[in-house]
Amino acid sequence: MLVSKRLKRLLKLVPGERRFGFYRFLPFFFVLGGAMEWFMINVRVGKETFYDVYRRKQSERQYEARMEKEE
Repeated sequence: MLVSKRLKRLLKLVPGERRFGFYRFLPFFFVLGGAMEWFMINVRVGKETFYDVYRRKQSERQYEARMEKEE
């Protein structure tokens, strides 16, 4: 219950409640999405980024589909 009261108080501090309602949080989600995208493109975990893995998996799927088509 105490956490809920603290959370409500914290959410009340965000301006624009009367004018925008729930949509006043939209800029926070936009920035969070941009930060997540930047992290996935630029931060390496080990030797690979998220997009390196994605491109590799995509090319593997294309190769497998091509091999199945030839059989």
